[in-house]
Amino acid sequence: MAASVFDSQIYGDLFTSGDVGRLFTDTAETRAMLLVEGALAKAQGARGEIPELSAAAIGRAVMEVAMDPGTIRKPTGQNGVPVPGLVAAFRAEMNAPEHAQYVHWGATSQDIMDTGLMLRLRQALALIEDDLKLALASLGKLARDHAKLPMPARTYGQHATPTSFGATVAAWGAPLLDLLAELPGLRKSCLLISLSGAAGTAGALGPNAAEIRADMAKALGLNDPERSWHSDRGPLLRLMDWMVRVNLALGKLGEDCIALVQTGIGELSLGGSGASSTMPQKQNPVAPSALVALARQGTGLLSILHGSAVQQHQRDGAAWFSEWLCLPQITLGAASSARIGRDLCAGITPVEAAMTAALASGLDMINAEALSFALAEPLPRPEAQAQVKTLCRESGATGRALSELVARDYPDLDSSHLFDPAAQLGAAPAEALRFSSKVTELSQT
Repeated sequence: MAASVFDSQIYGDLFTSGDVGRLFTDTAETRAMLLVEGALAKAQGARGEIPELSAAAIGRAVMEVAMDPGTIRKPTGQNGVPVPGLVAAFRAEMNAPEHAQYVHWGATSQDIMDTGLMLRLRQALALIEDDLKLALASLGKLARDHAKLPMPARTYGQHATPTSFGATVAAWGAPLLDLLAELPGLRKSCLLISLSGAAGTAGALGPNAAEIRADMAKALGLNDPERSWHSDRGPLLRLMDWMVRVNLALGKLGEDCIALVQTGIGELSLGGSGASSTMPQKQNPVAPSALVALARQGTGLLSILHGSAVQQHQRDGAAWFSEWLCLPQITLGAASSARIGRDLCAGITPVEAAMTAALASGLDMINAEALSFALAEPLPRPEAQAQVKTLCRESGATGRALSELVARDYPDLDSSHLFDPAAQLGAAPAEALRFSSKVTELSQT
């Protein structure tokens, strides 16, 4: 098996991460770090910290020089970070030592790496956001079209009371709406530039360090933290927490889809499903299973990432290395979930006949709650509940429908609406339509 399913030739289509995968390659990382070096030089040249001519030369070289990531493999192994090797190779490629000496002036490796990472995470967020919006568009339509379609709600895996398929869909989509609503604030507070030098003091960056940092942030489209965050991994933790909550929201959808296509239930059709190698009748819920697996992976990796945020002093190599092992996988997992969820949501179709059959399959006991409240009008509530429980036990023991027993014992009770699932939906249709309206509002902003 490949080291990562996301870039595997075998598993890459099962756990596809789309264009986000291209952001987490050696080439993309090298390119991002060089862009940061170029922005640093330009900001320093404009503030007189390095010669403007050298700043311009560095800026041009950043755009023109194509660095082979393989050339910095050995120095990275020696130094523990790629930046020293990258800077040395870039200076050599510039072939202009009088200008190249000003590359990386006053910065530290973490400044370049963290800022380059933020550039890539910014793009990843945008791509994941696009896929989530498309998934929501499909869910919004499903919720609107099936707001009043009755189906069994389940608690502890058992039939509870009637709900609507539209409301079920709304429950899948509501967390995605919340996640998208968080993005503006998340981008502002977490997509930060890092520029504070070797020990976070900006001591080698000169008297204009704060202004240079602000200029760089503006040029790169990032935010100025106005401080050092070398050992404060909070911004990255919040971003990764958001990513994992994407996994969890779509993992819940996946779990429900797996349950609803089980043999004997079959209340959903998922469109394209997986074939078995030996059983011709099988149509496996492959995409939902991938969503559940990604949710489980993300939660585990986030736990490790939280542990790596406890760093010694001004920088902790081991903790930082742990971050490198987890963060790309978390991001690619969220991207994969969003892409798989987008395609899955477009193919979900309710099987109305199966939902109707499921509602009728339990001897009408799915309507027991409504019956207990109806009996609570002439009887005290505890007594009404006790009588309904007795009727349910008799129904289960004799195989006679609850509605039949009610007609026998309570002939004067108008129970026709009590055993009509469509009359027991409560706020479910309104919930579905409210969700659908919010999705429509989102698409118009």
